[in-house]
Amino acid sequence: MSKIAILGLGNWGTALAKTWLEAKHEVSGWTIEAEVYESITADSINRKYLPGVELDGLYATMRLDECVESAELIVLALPSSVILDVAVDVVPLIRPGHVLIDLAKGLSPDGGSISNALEEMLRDADKLNPVVVMTGPTIAPEVARGVITTALVACKDTSVAERIAQRLTTEHLILHSADDPTGAELWGAYKNIVALACGISDGLQQVSEKGGDNLKAAIFARGFADGCLLLSEMGAQPSTAFGPAGIGDLYVTAASPHGRNRTLGEMLGMGKTLEQAEAEMVMVAEGVRATRIFHSRVEQMGLDNHFISTLKALLDDEIDVETCITTLLA
Repeated sequence: MSKIAILGLGNWGTALAKTWLEAKHEVSGWTIEAEVYESITADSINRKYLPGVELDGLYATMRLDECVESAELIVLALPSSVILDVAVDVVPLIRPGHVLIDLAKGLSPDGGSISNALEEMLRDADKLNPVVVMTGPTIAPEVARGVITTALVACKDTSVAERIAQRLTTEHLILHSADDPTGAELWGAYKNIVALACGISDGLQQVSEKGGDNLKAAIFARGFADGCLLLSEMGAQPSTAFGPAGIGDLYVTAASPHGRNRTLGEMLGMGKTLEQAEAEMVMVAEGVRATRIFHSRVEQMGLDNHFISTLKALLDDEIDVETCITTLLA
């Protein structure tokens, strides 16, 4: 049995809490949302993010120190836009035995990997705790229901990745270890961009005859091919593209009706503005932020990525949806 602190009780953090509680681990969860805390404390249900999923045994708190205090594993189930801000408060609480598990599928503000930024914060505090990246095709409601799911846990120290994979694998959640945390994170962020573009095809299909499965497949293939080239230039191991963190996560995020970025793209394809679409989202769609950060990073590296620059032009309202699709596949 492991003692696990999950920081962030959105749908993914909550789904993992459910999974690990069923596997007899001791799990505590931290949230800043009073409605989430009250719902779990009173009824053992996170009504905002995973209604209907019982969380018997989950200890919820709004105090960060209380959540981390007795844990061995600290799971950062937070959006990439806020994870480093929260880490500023977490790092002083870290003890030598702690392992940090980073679930954020995004990049740091400077375009680097979040796991590297976390490691730097730990070093600055004279701490040497390992940072593990966990990513893959993991639709939260399915994980909470017990659907068999695979994911990747990656760490520069392979022995740590192997140990975490072994300890946290359950009957339904099967974890594989790897030594490419940079590649796992890059693909975890990049696939949100492709899913956003694939969602545009779904939206077009609802309002015209110009969307459809043929178009969506073409967008998916182009996005994956561009990603293989670009992310290798950015430091990802080429083999990571063909595993759970690469094409596995890319497929499920682009295809599943639960995918937040696909859903946001669908609304854009139906003619809604970015502001209107984001206002309708309950959870954060990382693809918008990822598109802009990747675009900035690509320019800094002196590279050109047609897929990313075209999608950014749509998000910046420089082109319309049909021009975006035509240009993506030109």
